[in-house]
Order: sequence, then structure tokens, then C-alpha cells
Amino acid sequence: MADEAIKQIGKVPEPTLRRLPWYLAFLKLMKGWGETFVSSTQIAKQINVDPSQVAKDLSYVNISGKTRVGYEIAPLVDGLEHFLGFTDCHKAFLFGVGSLGAALLHDSGLNQYGLQIVAGFDIRPELVGTVINGISVYHLSEFSKREKEYEATIGIITVPVDKAQEVTDMIIASGIKALWNFTPFRIRVPENVVVQNTSIYAHLAVMFNRLNSIS
Repeated sequence: MADEAIKQIGKVPEPTLRRLPWYLAFLKLMKGWGETFVSSTQIAKQINVDPSQVAKDLSYVNISGKTRVGYEIAPLVDGLEHFLGFTDCHKAFLFGVGSLGAALLHDSGLNQYGLQIVAGFDIRPELVGTVINGISVYHLSEFSKREKEYEATIGIITVPVDKAQEVTDMIIASGIKALWNFTPFRIRVPENVVVQNTSIYAHLAVMFNRLNSIS
């Protein structure tokens, strides 16, 4: 991503950043259907937000629609992909090749969004030395050596909870500045390290609570 795009995305509110990929997914569907233009009302109806919010969100991408026509889909898709960094290649290491970690290694779709997992790390003998979806799994003790070889900039954490902080500290010591944490443990990091927490258990708790409230 160009420096200017990085500066722009740093000013975007997080709720907007969470909505933009939803817009992109819908726009790609419309593009596949052969549509060439889309209105903010169409996007809003699909994503269940206010049309004025859609227009405001897209204004951060420096793309504006045409009166009575809407947005041209193809350049809007390209603009969103570039703005969100999906057109760049971000190399990542995955730590913890259990059921969730292995599933992420199998998810080739991540490459379409700019994330390339280049190696996995674990300590279990039955996993070390295996290859999953073309991705080699190494012993955790080889991390330092492989970090120099692959030059990954992102660490994906899917280890057991009791190992989350220990592995986090090791990753940070290597110089990696971005972590995608799938554990329910809130890892502690320095201020100059970016963390994205994605706990499926937290989302389950929210879903169960809302389900109970309508029962």
C-alpha cells in the first residue's frame, strides 16, 4: 500500500473499516452479475445500514458517486481493495497448528485479501515436518531461523490460552509488529505493536445472549 493510502486509512474510524469489506463483498457479487453501477441505497439495503452512512464511509476512500447514477462498480471495487490493503502481499507466520490453525492454513481464500501464510509453527512431533496446503510446519524452536528466511511481518496466534503470552513475547522479540490473535486471552503488547483480537468464543457469547433474549 502506498504511503498516502496508509496515512488515509489511519484516519478512518474502526466501525467504517469493519463495514468496508462488507461493501466490497457485495460489490464483487454485483460485478459478477454484470452490473456496472450501484447506488448507496442498494448497498445500504444489503448491509443494513443508512444510505448516508454508506456515502460517508466511501468518502474516506476518496470515491464519490454520480447524481442519479450512483457509483461505478469496477473502479469502486479496485479502489476499496487498494485502500484496504488487499492488493498487497502481507506474509504471515501461524503459531499453533491445531484444528483452528490447520483450518487457516487450508484457507487459500486469505491470499485473495493480501494475506499469505508462509509457515506454521508447533511443538507436537506429529505436526512438525508436515506440509499443509503447501505450507511447511516447523518446530517452534526454528522460529528465529525461519523468520530471517521468510521475512514475515504478521504473526497469527492460535496456540492454547496458557501459551498465548509466551508466544506473543517471542514473536514481538523478533521484530514482528502486527499480531492476529485468535485466542480468548487478551495478550499484552507494547504500544508500537498492532493487535487484532478475533475470538470466536466471544462472538458465540454474544450470539447466545441475543438468542436467549428473543426466546
